[in-house]
Amino acid sequence: MPLRAIAPWLLAAGLAGLVLPAQAADPNPLSVHVLNLQTGQPSPGIRVDLERRVEAGQWQALGSGVTDEQGRIRALVPADALGQWSAGEYRVVFRTGEFYARQQQPSFFPEIPVVFRVDSAKQHYHVPLLLSPFGFSTYRGN
Repeated sequence: MPLRAIAPWLLAAGLAGLVLPAQAADPNPLSVHVLNLQTGQPSPGIRVDLERRVEAGQWQALGSGVTDEQGRIRALVPADALGQWSAGEYRVVFRTGEFYARQQQPSFFPEIPVVFRVDSAKQHYHVPLLLSPFGFSTYRGN
């Protein structure tokens, strides 16, 4: 068989093992998302604080953000705190009372703290919050 006939097969075989990412990976290790269960819509405008547990059980502030129109903060760890991101216990505090006060709607939870453990600083962690005025649920997302 001539080389011209074999070359496309060799090229296809070589490229078959090549996997290209659909998009560049986000280097930020933490994101959050808030979905309003009452309306089925995202919850924009919720302030979220990030803290790390340090010695003696105290919490050290690392950063803060506000959910966008899609109810997301895609990069909650500030660039200047990325060097501090390591295994340990962290807390995100969703300031839901402020959110509901702006809407002039009563709610039971003025804030929702979610404590979680980072086992590997190389992994991405995603903390979704499913929210209603009188209840919530959360889980480790991806």
